[in-house]
Amino acid sequence: MCLILFSFDLHPEYQYIVAGNRDEFYERPTQPVGFWKAEPLILAGRDLVGGGAWMGVTKTLKFAAITNYRDPAAIKKNAPSRGNLVRNFLAGKESPETYLEHVRKTGHKYNGFNLLIGKKNQLWFYSNRGERVQKISSGLYGLSNHFLDTPWPKVKKSKSSLKTIFDKKKLDIEAVFKILADRQYPPEDQLPDTGVGPAWERILSPVFICSNLYGTRSSSVLLIKKTGQVTFIERTFSKIKDGELFQNTRTFNFTGAAPPD
Repeated sequence: MCLILFSFDLHPEYQYIVAGNRDEFYERPTQPVGFWKAEPLILAGRDLVGGGAWMGVTKTLKFAAITNYRDPAAIKKNAPSRGNLVRNFLAGKESPETYLEHVRKTGHKYNGFNLLIGKKNQLWFYSNRGERVQKISSGLYGLSNHFLDTPWPKVKKSKSSLKTIFDKKKLDIEAVFKILADRQYPPEDQLPDTGVGPAWERILSPVFICSNLYGTRSSSVLLIKKTGQVTFIERTFSKIKDGELFQNTRTFNFTGAAPPD
């Protein structure tokens, strides 16, 4: 993913409220969200090139999501797929902390990433451009293609907008998707300099990206209640021609059960 907004242990009813956009080249083949046939506990989309996922949840209430860390000068051509960091946690049996300590030792093999993983009552973060594994405390956070809560314009804007929604007892999911659909460009003087050049910094700056070759392929909202009830809604977008997108929505509801610690 390229933008994740999330509330953890902040809402009286929801342990997790996650909203995010996945940005990718339109030509890269993708499987939309669904339960995986070979690993039926996992509910996630799937990258059909690398085999991994960008965000997912399990029937045992494990959660994982990843964003790329934008660092074009340090790209490794033959690095393993970062999406498998999501898949391996969801499919495995390690605790979040143990898993991230393992990832920390092998993270140098991958291109830059930020990884969020958790279970029902815990959430952890690690970036292979950082130095330590971090336990997430109760709060509202934003994550794009830099470190956690780096104040890029789209992170600041969407966090501010979502706070008013997340603060309400009854969530307006359509209002969340409206925020994720924001295509407005921030002022040029507010754009970060990540090494991709001014033209691409502008293309990548909105919450929802739309260009000829690359853009937001899906928007997702994941809700996990403290009772274990899960709602996962994904809207996928296919490029038809300039300025026109085809949209499809998938919704999954189930009640998960976390195994005893």
